[in-house]
Amino acid sequence: MNKIPLPAFSLLLLLLTRLPLTAQTQVVPAGNVNSVSISGQQVKIKTTNAFAEVTVYSPSIIRVRMDKRPLPADFSYAVTAKPLPVKAQITQNNSEINIVTDSLKMRIQKAPFAVSFFSPSGDVISEDEAGLGTSWIGDEVTTYKKMQENERFIGLGEKTGNLDRKGEGYTNWNSDVFGYAANRDPIYATIPFYIGIHHQQNYGIFFDNSYQSDFNFGASNNRFSSFGARGGEMNYYFIYHPQMADIIRSYTSLTGRMPMPPLWSLGYQQNRYSYYPDTEVYRIAQTLREKKIPADGITLDIHYMDAYKLFTWNKDRFPDPAQLTGRLKDMGFRVTVIVDPGIKVEEGYHAYENGKKENIFIKYNDGQNYTGQVWPGWCHFPDFTSEKGRSWWKSQVKSYIRDGVSGIWNDMNEIATWGQKMPNNVIFDYEGHPTTHLQAHNIYGLQMVRASYEGTREALQKRPFLLTRAAYSGSQRYSAIWTGDNRAEEDHMLLGVRLLNSLGVSGFPFAGMDVGGFTGNPSVGLYTRWMQIGAFIPYFRNHTGVNTKSAEPWAFGEEALEITRNYVNLRYHMLPYLYSTMYAASRTGMPVMRTLALQNTFDPQVYDTRFQNQYQFGDAFMIAPFESTKDFGSIYFPKGKWYNLYTDAVTTGGQDIITPLNIKTLPVYVKESSIVPMQSLVQSTREKPADTLFLHLYKGSQPNTFVYYEDDGESFSYEKGDFYERAITYDPAQQTLTLQRPKGSYGSQFHHIKLILHGFDSKQRITVNGSATTVSAGPFSFLSPISRFDPQGSFIPAESCPVQVATFANSNELLNVGL
Repeated sequence: MNKIPLPAFSLLLLLLTRLPLTAQTQVVPAGNVNSVSISGQQVKIKTTNAFAEVTVYSPSIIRVRMDKRPLPADFSYAVTAKPLPVKAQITQNNSEINIVTDSLKMRIQKAPFAVSFFSPSGDVISEDEAGLGTSWIGDEVTTYKKMQENERFIGLGEKTGNLDRKGEGYTNWNSDVFGYAANRDPIYATIPFYIGIHHQQNYGIFFDNSYQSDFNFGASNNRFSSFGARGGEMNYYFIYHPQMADIIRSYTSLTGRMPMPPLWSLGYQQNRYSYYPDTEVYRIAQTLREKKIPADGITLDIHYMDAYKLFTWNKDRFPDPAQLTGRLKDMGFRVTVIVDPGIKVEEGYHAYENGKKENIFIKYNDGQNYTGQVWPGWCHFPDFTSEKGRSWWKSQVKSYIRDGVSGIWNDMNEIATWGQKMPNNVIFDYEGHPTTHLQAHNIYGLQMVRASYEGTREALQKRPFLLTRAAYSGSQRYSAIWTGDNRAEEDHMLLGVRLLNSLGVSGFPFAGMDVGGFTGNPSVGLYTRWMQIGAFIPYFRNHTGVNTKSAEPWAFGEEALEITRNYVNLRYHMLPYLYSTMYAASRTGMPVMRTLALQNTFDPQVYDTRFQNQYQFGDAFMIAPFESTKDFGSIYFPKGKWYNLYTDAVTTGGQDIITPLNIKTLPVYVKESSIVPMQSLVQSTREKPADTLFLHLYKGSQPNTFVYYEDDGESFSYEKGDFYERAITYDPAQQTLTLQRPKGSYGSQFHHIKLILHGFDSKQRITVNGSATTVSAGPFSFLSPISRFDPQGSFIPAESCPVQVATFANSNELLNVGL
């Protein structure tokens, strides 16, 4: 064999080390633009190493698609919107292509290919990092964006960590993570949408790629932020609006918005892993009623099944499911049951035999059904990426509806299997375009809840309640989401708040966590504080795991019971406010639970780790959650005036204040000019409240409009106009409150309005359409007194607000109230 002389070898090595970096490491950049084709709102581009397509989706949204191969026909499980007709000016010269709408400017540099986005006034919003841009390493594709000075990042849905994600990196791969650590990543859901913030600008990027994806916001580098995936296209939507709320509105216009949930699903839900047999379920329901803890739902976990087999009931524990659900419904409870995707491989088991006959299971590439181990043992799994698989599931899930079930809880749909390592050579139909587990994994949960929603909606002919653990962008069209198997620990309670806030800005308004913690046993203080916070989250579910202590409100002593009952009661008083806020979310995508960054985007204090857990519940309330062990807490008040919910004491915004804490009350504040509709106390939504709507108005300096909403709470008639929608406007300059004529054909259940004025000067009367109405003054309490639990049996008085009250008829005419 000929050998290379040492001097020649050294020369060869020197030459190799001086080859271009891309050739050495096989980083393949997009390269220079070779050809451009402009057609209407779309630009097709061929570069040295890639094919690109840039589409104007709306005046504020531009989509970028790129691949090393010619782009295939467009397909997305997440995006349901089509491009809107837009007046877009698209021009080019030798060095660049320019796209201009009335809301956004985009420049595409030709040598090399690189994109930049600008505001209408020409300010840089986002730009590719020079020299990096978009590139490939094998099948992995990544786009690198220049890190702007002092740039912040929020969003990405269900991600642990701080509100501001600067300096961190994240991976999207839906994972079953029992009792996950407070800094664990990834966990259950993939929502590849984030918002960047800098220089009084904010923008959104939605990276629609279901392969395992990675986001870097300056982790281990000081040069760029980036997003990329282990396969598939570079496919992202760039969204720009001056206001963050409008970015969320545009993102949800792409991926869809939640339908109106059934009213009962906004009530308190009592869960456990697991309640059985049926006599235990009755005991829980009866105790809730006896102890006057309002509640609307009881959930059955996997022990209701026969040997954990789906679409079965354990006849020893639940001999007559229809009778159970019927009796509970008479008591004001709806039943939700858990479903997992795994179908046990067992001869004679109807779901297995039928699924095998219909050939709806996912398979290895050699055609053999994939088998993985879950609760029932070895299982096959339906292919929810095929119409046939979804139709089969819909037909099966209807059996629950025939048994009187009202809600379907979709669990283990990451897909979870023991070993947590599903082989990548498992094949999914993917709507007739077969693909591997690598691409289908992250959308499996989305497609499962789609099939569950469609099946239960058809069977119920009413609004179903759906809950999911795994998700991909767009899952909000079908289901609420909860944050999985959390821990009964102080940091998990606060982490849960941040997770829900992040889900909110990422398109999921209907979200919750296991209040009290799923694994472990909370202290009395932790449980009490968590239940208080639970009253101010969209999906209020108490849940604990197997082999833990009981976690019903009465299980932690009399004082904890009284305190938690106070806040469950408050939740039910607030239902008109919450239901109206959920309606707004269904129309606009606006979250119910709102990080303070939503309305105070450029205020650096809201990103401070001391204040990052604070949030707004709708537009009116600000919640300041703290560990139950804290005696004092520092609370930041954004600009404006803020009323203490319990006393009406006013704090001027723009400052942080150290506040004493106690376990009897959760720090809650109301923003000036807020309009908060409430109702009388009921024990469940099946019970009609009294016919007076309590309308709380907080004096302020800013005009405000609240859109009040009612419908029947359960049917789809609202989609055909059978609703009651009324804009209520407070004008502090004119000292008026105006109730516009209602829209829709539904009649309000409230025949009277009791106007409760907070912070107003003392007055004898107000006017309603010019007629004088008497005003009375006195104290008002949102909470009930707490027992002292001493031999005298006295009470600790509840704090109260000094208010003024006037009552008048709730007619459908325009009502002008002079204050």
